Amino acid sequence: MRVVHERCCGVDVHQKSVVACVLLTNPDGTVQRQTRTFGTMTADLLALADWLSGLAVTAVALESTGVYWKPVFNLLEEGRTITLVNPQHMQALPGRKTDVKDSEWLADLLRHGLVQASFIPPAPVRDLREWARYRKTLVQERAQEINRLHKVLEGANIKLATVASDVLGVSGRAMLNALTAGEQDAEALAALARGRLREKLPQLRQALLGRVRPHQRILLGRILAHIAFLEESLAAVQGEMERYLAPFAEAITLLVTIPGVSAVAAGALVAEIGEDMTRFPSAHHLASWAGVCPGNKQSGGKRLSGKTTKGNVWLRGVLGEVAWAAARTKATYFHAQYQRIARRRGKQRAIVAVAHSLLTVIYCMLRDRAPDRELGAGHFDALDTVRIERHHVHRLEQLGYTVVLQPKAAA
Repeated sequence: MRVVHERCCGVDVHQKSVVACVLLTNPDGTVQRQTRTFGTMTADLLALADWLSGLAVTAVALESTGVYWKPVFNLLEEGRTITLVNPQHMQALPGRKTDVKDSEWLADLLRHGLVQASFIPPAPVRDLREWARYRKTLVQERAQEINRLHKVLEGANIKLATVASDVLGVSGRAMLNALTAGEQDAEALAALARGRLREKLPQLRQALLGRVRPHQRILLGRILAHIAFLEESLAAVQGEMERYLAPFAEAITLLVTIPGVSAVAAGALVAEIGEDMTRFPSAHHLASWAGVCPGNKQSGGKRLSGKTTKGNVWLRGVLGEVAWAAARTKATYFHAQYQRIARRRGKQRAIVAVAHSLLTVIYCMLRDRAPDRELGAGHFDALDTVRIERHHVHRLEQLGYTVVLQPKAAA
């Protein structure tokens, strides 16, 4: 086979050690193999980098193993071409599985150009990605804590959630703080309502007539304190994210023109895919990497499964949220697409289809640096007017009508 890299290295990464195999192609075509094992401390990885520099190795392949590849990548990135390889793409033969064999096999595949590199964004996008993912984790923790709050209130016979749409609003927090302070009178608790919630004072008095036990009062206090801490952390993280989002202001401005995409969602999208779309050959490749396109599994001329593939779970989550928001935005292409598919295939498949379309639009916008061009709710009707006419005429004839179609005169 054709040799792509004459001096290359395959690195099998583990938590405590890395095994590196260097293949050096001599002028006569023979291959010289050198294998060494290093630790994963910074000094050990610097020794690995010096060893590779001494052998003039500039092409390195790493096996993507959890987060253990990141320290190695950080110290080998400068001055070298690093290829991060999915372990599923380089399975060795059964019975020949050792760390040394894995590194040799990885180096041999890299030498002949038979490995596909995983997408690794540049350092500014990676930094933004860590902030965005941590923010998402804080949002999820806050939601879990709010669910615990509802659980404790239900256990104490407090039905505040059935009357107030937001238990943690201004009125709800005042009532909860009074409960934790020992207030038991439903009349006094209901009097803390503010704004439009005062229109529901009779229902509030009934909902706040509970049986709060001492341990539940303590639990409510600790949960409210934890929620306050998480909200403070969210505000601080969001403030830090704003600084890291500044270089991507143009991309954010473009993305928020899409129906359903907020500024927060736009920042999360940029954190996952960046703004340089040359990393992906086409929108189809990006959709496949994200895991929002049908899988391809055929055998014997039969399609066995169209289940979506595993992709970037963080990107899939953001796309799902945006897809639901876009599907609820009336008089838009995404709303029409959702309604068109949901009635035939169900809501979940329709949302995945909308997410796929959204990612295609995002790819084209970031590639061309152009704002969104809304196709409108009537896009699908304009594609096949003859079929739509035939369908509605047939339905009216089934109801006993004689239909004569006459074009409407132009105004």
